Amino acid sequence: MDAFNYHAPTKIVFGKNTEKKVGQLVKKSGCKKVLVHYGGSSAKKSGLLDRVFASLTEACITYVELGGVVPNPRLSKVYEGIKLCRDENVDFILAVGGGSVIDSAKAIGYGVVNEGDVWDLYTGAELPVNGCLSLGAIVTMPAAGSEMSNVSVITNEDGGLKRSLGSEAGYCQFAIMNPELTYTLPAYQTASGSADILLHTMERYFARCKTLEISDALGESLLCSVMYNAKVLLKEPENYEARSTIMWASSLSHNGVTGDRNYGDWACHQLEHELGGMFDIAHGAGLAAVWGSWARYVYQENPARFAQFAVNVLNVPNHFDDPARTALDGIAAMEDFFRSIGMPTSLKDMNIALTEEQIKELAYKCSFMGKRTIGAFKTLTIPDIEEIYRMAK
Repeated sequence: MDAFNYHAPTKIVFGKNTEKKVGQLVKKSGCKKVLVHYGGSSAKKSGLLDRVFASLTEACITYVELGGVVPNPRLSKVYEGIKLCRDENVDFILAVGGGSVIDSAKAIGYGVVNEGDVWDLYTGAELPVNGCLSLGAIVTMPAAGSEMSNVSVITNEDGGLKRSLGSEAGYCQFAIMNPELTYTLPAYQTASGSADILLHTMERYFARCKTLEISDALGESLLCSVMYNAKVLLKEPENYEARSTIMWASSLSHNGVTGDRNYGDWACHQLEHELGGMFDIAHGAGLAAVWGSWARYVYQENPARFAQFAVNVLNVPNHFDDPARTALDGIAAMEDFFRSIGMPTSLKDMNIALTEEQIKELAYKCSFMGKRTIGAFKTLTIPDIEEIYRMAK
């Protein structure tokens, strides 16, 4: 294992009714005015926002609100939030929602603090990130792990570009996690979120360097727990223990404990980002749709690694004299699991029929217009990316 840094500064406040503590948590940060950032109407209809506002008022914290965040959060909403924060002298952003809301909050925070167009920070212009407004989160959908990671992903509607930014300034000060807030999630969102959690772990598992045994054990255990409890929740959506496991796994899958993200593969995420930008699909579902094609394209780089995954995570029989066979059986078993929770294993399953022209456009954008390769387990060029998209059809 190469040298690595581990930094996870976010305070976690986990359990029932913990959202009522938000006022005191913000007050401890020394901030005076909060932007409460959220998505659709569910946060209002459920009474969650009322509880948040009451807690802030009790702590003598003033606030303004901005809703309307959608999946694959939009740059236009970020611009709206930046203007509101500047006009209202906001010094803290509280995200109430899932990864899309938290990512939007981070982008707004960057935009307020940094000069120029915040989009330039996301496009690989290599501009320095000179801080971010203070951030906190109340998580209502476990998936992205954005509450404990330093990464955010924003979609620019002009051109359908979906880009990510990682920065030490992008950590939340705290994240409130009440599993009961996830009881009403639709089954598809629960399954899509679970797929995202799995892929955050798997992207690290299929690393470009030799991994530590302890990291493998943590990752494999997390994968098994998520797969088991995702199925439980399809039958028992108000199972508190299962909701708790999925919620905590979401954070652990993306806070570095299962491996340094800098050594991970991340090709599937890059492939999905372009699909999300073009077709506005659910992120976790898109990851599930491309993973099998990516895996079959790259597994021969290290069949033993895929065989270990197959045996330890998916209970596939180990063909000791033929690791490639074990690897392929494991890939098929992973796709069987995705199908069992209602996730796609191809783009056809998402009613997407890629044309050759779209494949070339997706690959070109994925390569940042020919300026980069993707992947670490196997380095992928534009022709490789095109072929994986073809396989995923």
